[in-house]
Amino acid sequence: MATEMAQPDAEGIDGVRMTWNAWPRTKVEASKCVIPIASSIHLIRPHTDLPTLPYVPLRCKTCTAVLNPFARVDFQALIWICPFCFQRNHFPQHYSGISETNVPGELYPQFTTIQYTLPSQTPQSFNPNPQNPLPEPSVSPIYLFVLDTCMLEEELEFAKSALKRAIDMLPDNAMVGFISYGTQVQVHELGFSDMSKVYVFRGSKELSKDQVLDQLGLGSAGGRRTGGGPGMQKGGGQIGVPNLGVTRFLLPASECEYTLNSLLDELSTDQWPVPQGNRALRCTGVALSVAAGLLGACVAGNGARIMALVGGPCTEGPGTIVSKDLSEPVRSHKDLHKDAAPFFKKAVHFYEELAKQLVSQGHVLDVFASALDQVGVAEMKVAIEKTGGLVVLAESFGHSVFKDSFKQIFEYGEQSLGLSFNGTLEINCSKDIKIQGIIGPCTSLDKKGPAVSSTVTGEGNTTAWKLCGLDKNTCLTVFFDVSSSEKSDPSGNINPQLYIQFLTSYQSPDGQTKLRVTTVTRRWVDAAVSNEELVQGFDQETAAVVVARLASYKMEMEEDFDATRWLDRNLIRLCSKFGDYRKDEPSSFTLNPSFSLFPQFMFHLRRSQFLQVFNNSPDETAYFRMLLNREGISNAAVMIQPTLTAFSFNSLPFPALLDVASIAADRILLLDAYFSVVVFHGMTIAQWRNMGYQDQPEHQAFAQLLQVPHDEAQAIIRERFPVPRLVVCDQHGSQARFLLVKLNPSATYNNANEMAAGSDVIFTDDVSLQVFFEHLQRLAVQSS
Repeated sequence: MATEMAQPDAEGIDGVRMTWNAWPRTKVEASKCVIPIASSIHLIRPHTDLPTLPYVPLRCKTCTAVLNPFARVDFQALIWICPFCFQRNHFPQHYSGISETNVPGELYPQFTTIQYTLPSQTPQSFNPNPQNPLPEPSVSPIYLFVLDTCMLEEELEFAKSALKRAIDMLPDNAMVGFISYGTQVQVHELGFSDMSKVYVFRGSKELSKDQVLDQLGLGSAGGRRTGGGPGMQKGGGQIGVPNLGVTRFLLPASECEYTLNSLLDELSTDQWPVPQGNRALRCTGVALSVAAGLLGACVAGNGARIMALVGGPCTEGPGTIVSKDLSEPVRSHKDLHKDAAPFFKKAVHFYEELAKQLVSQGHVLDVFASALDQVGVAEMKVAIEKTGGLVVLAESFGHSVFKDSFKQIFEYGEQSLGLSFNGTLEINCSKDIKIQGIIGPCTSLDKKGPAVSSTVTGEGNTTAWKLCGLDKNTCLTVFFDVSSSEKSDPSGNINPQLYIQFLTSYQSPDGQTKLRVTTVTRRWVDAAVSNEELVQGFDQETAAVVVARLASYKMEMEEDFDATRWLDRNLIRLCSKFGDYRKDEPSSFTLNPSFSLFPQFMFHLRRSQFLQVFNNSPDETAYFRMLLNREGISNAAVMIQPTLTAFSFNSLPFPALLDVASIAADRILLLDAYFSVVVFHGMTIAQWRNMGYQDQPEHQAFAQLLQVPHDEAQAIIRERFPVPRLVVCDQHGSQARFLLVKLNPSATYNNANEMAAGSDVIFTDDVSLQVFFEHLQRLAVQSS
């Protein structure tokens, strides 16, 4: 069944969707709802109606919430009352002209989300001297490319040509640096164009940040030693040192394009000899730690990205994930479960420390992993997620999944990802609401306050988070607690509305500092009296995604967590609570339309790559979960329950059931499973195509039928990052498995006799959706 049940833009201008759009008043009632109270927020999603104001917002003097349409305003006394803490605030002098017919933009009822362009800031504070503008690097995007050279010649050529194309697409003022690594790490000095100058680091040794800086001549002693060189910018002492690093190792793209292209032309695969039966010595961990140290010395606090192109597993130095001996396989899920992966915990600890360093510097780690074997994305996950980095997993640097995704990062205009830097998110809430934490690409800023819950989910114990990198697709999931245990106001004057405000400040791609303020309101309901408003406010698509994120999180955090059992128990509880039935009569069970699709989502989630790790490597599982945690609700829903469209001669394209019964010999199916897009030809269609009917003038309709699904597939692929894998296959062909694995197995080898001609069966012992639902009905109506 198609999941496009919500209106086309369910998030509206706010970019907010909640599991429950009416909230139970008490903790007890909230726990009976089974599905947690959570909100997904698309932080900087573009919207045509979003107004931008060119001044600093007004804040409440008690709770620092920003003035918004829900504030009560006394126009005579020029006072506004904060809806969060009820503090009375005076409007400043320059608001003196406001009246009921002349209100500022932030009070318009339709502008529940509004954006402010703030005066230029240094990362820590406002620039104290506006006459003296900030140095250029603070507004230029900074890219430090880190290239693995321990790979086949052909793979290295693909990676080099992708880098050249990227450098060509960069704006002239973008700052660029380059590090290559194999058994050793080479930091290339781009500002020394007379001859190529390289600093080499041993790959087997863990380096402190100070050792990196001293060897690069960027430590305090080194800075003075090399001070006064031809590229030195004005300023001396400590301030001059980072500038020196900028002019030597990071240069504007326009100045170093030729040097970099020549360098890439000369770069060859790692020359270190690899004995028979051994893996190449690859020191990915040292390379990334040198990259972090270099950026920390040159541009700490300014938005910068380390873009690592990794072609295999790290086997040398910190971050090692497997031994050099080829006879020892890279760790599998089974190894991790049995604690039989000797390098795993140490590597994860290394990347946790690297993440702390990058977050404190405000820098992002992006990883592009292209290899047939694993490269260690599972270990790197913590550093990628905590810095808000991008991740792409492909089989080869020549594959369209890598090439097109990498190119998309550097595109401008409509296709741009809107890469932004130095983000922070703050949340203000009404007094009975507490924040448990966030699942998604961010790091806690440990900002305590009355809204911090004692229960922690994800990045918790705070009301503010840091996002070193964010883009127009970045979406976070916030988990809330209801703190009041009963109606605490004896007078009975209880405000029926609750308020939540999301404040996202960030440096946009053009270098401006922006603050987006989203203030949303929902109703409190007394669930003990009536469930109706609660039921009508349930968003089943959002709930399915939130449950998927929570289950994935628990699988990583809790040992021996049985996700399938946890899901089943919660689903039975939910259906018992909100279903309509007579006790112990399964046939009487019905679900309100607000819940009717939810069991189907859970059925597909149980079979999805997020929970079923069999057949996936730890790298793939980490990759799938990272994307699940950062994408918007509609995209994440497609990851859980793909969409299927059918194309045939006698009808317009129509959404088909995600079921093996949708396969027919004279039909083409288009499956969008988010990570892959499959064009599947029925048996008859494939035979006609192989006979070349589409090339005959009298069969133009057939040629068109073949073309339309491909056009649709390309349209989906163009809108995605990372670019999904395109699979074109035929019924009974080897690649048909990409479709079959996602379908409900209503026809298996057990009941194949009942099938219509030209349809298909799935060889599986999995239960079908119908059997699953029958079990659910039986268990939900049982007397407890």
